[in-house]
Amino acid sequence: MAERKTEQEMIEDILNEEGLDTDGNPVDGPEDEVDPIDQLRAENADLKDAYMRALADAENTRKRAQRDKREAEAYGATRLGRDLLPVYDNLDRALKLAKEDGKDGDKALLEGVELTMRELLNVFKRHGIEPILPEIGERFDPQLHEAMFEAPVPGTKAGDILQVSAAGFLLHDRLLRPAQVGVSSTPAS
Repeated sequence: MAERKTEQEMIEDILNEEGLDTDGNPVDGPEDEVDPIDQLRAENADLKDAYMRALADAENTRKRAQRDKREAEAYGATRLGRDLLPVYDNLDRALKLAKEDGKDGDKALLEGVELTMRELLNVFKRHGIEPILPEIGERFDPQLHEAMFEAPVPGTKAGDILQVSAAGFLLHDRLLRPAQVGVSSTPAS
């Protein structure tokens, strides 16, 4: 004959099936047991995150390399350009002195110096080096000019260029050397 369960036993069976103890609290299952699908999903998410980070890092490296290459192409001549500026200055001084002297002198030598100067300027131009040649009376621009001296000169305004000592040069949009100028310091009347 089948044994009849008491009401208390039937309640305990129902609670056990539901995973609850006799007080209605959840019964702790094995703590080490992790759903393998959840574990695979977490691993997949970690791998996807690592992949996306590596992809972004590779893209940033590629962009940085392209930028460095462009800058090297555009501004690689900076050092050579700076080294050639004294050559320009010496040729310019020789031409100015020869023209101020007023003597005919050796016309062939003078013509050779002029041709050398033109060729140097053509080489500069091919490599993106442009001269800054301020005119007397222009306004002083601290981005392009370097004030070598200031002098109060009647008939001028403060900040006007009085004299150009040396031409300045730009390499594309970067300043190789500022134009060296004298500036008026005459106060406004």
